Amino acid sequence: MTSQQAPSLFEQIRKSDDGGNEFWSARDLAKVLEYTEYRHFKSAIERAREACMNSGQNIGDHSEDILGMIKPGKGGKRHVEDVKLSRYACYLIVQNADPAKEVVALGQTYFAVQTRLQEIRQMEEYNQLNIENEKRLFLRSELTRNNLLLAEAVALGSAVNSKYCDPGDSGAIVCVSGIVFGCLR
Repeated sequence: MTSQQAPSLFEQIRKSDDGGNEFWSARDLAKVLEYTEYRHFKSAIERAREACMNSGQNIGDHSEDILGMIKPGKGGKRHVEDVKLSRYACYLIVQNADPAKEVVALGQTYFAVQTRLQEIRQMEEYNQLNIENEKRLFLRSELTRNNLLLAEAVALGSAVNSKYCDPGDSGAIVCVSGIVFGCLR
């Protein structure tokens, strides 16, 4: 297996549930990582679950024991234990798999790169939010300043009685040629 094939293999075994959430089957991942027997792969799953728990994550958010269906031959089907894995769980499993396997090393590289790409995407989203928040705060400050100037002008002009409306209370002050006529609601 070459490094060019590794990402496509991992993406090929990715599945989606009814809600559109991505997940991997532990049995499929074991095959891709060239484990000949699933029982040997289970120790990597357990180490990954332990790492997940020790990092403060909820294990149930990243791995769920399920029953899968296999076709053992002769046209039959049978239920087998499997685990539904999140991308994070796959990352932890690959980190805890047999490092002597070339495909495991490629998998470690793949998930490390994917993790970094996600970090970059999140940082870009954060930076955009930050700019938008700064714009929003600037515009809000300008609106507040202009409302104060308007209220001051109304108070000084006193073309209406002393019960003029506050421009910030969802009313609109009618002003024509510098003369304040009243408050619309």
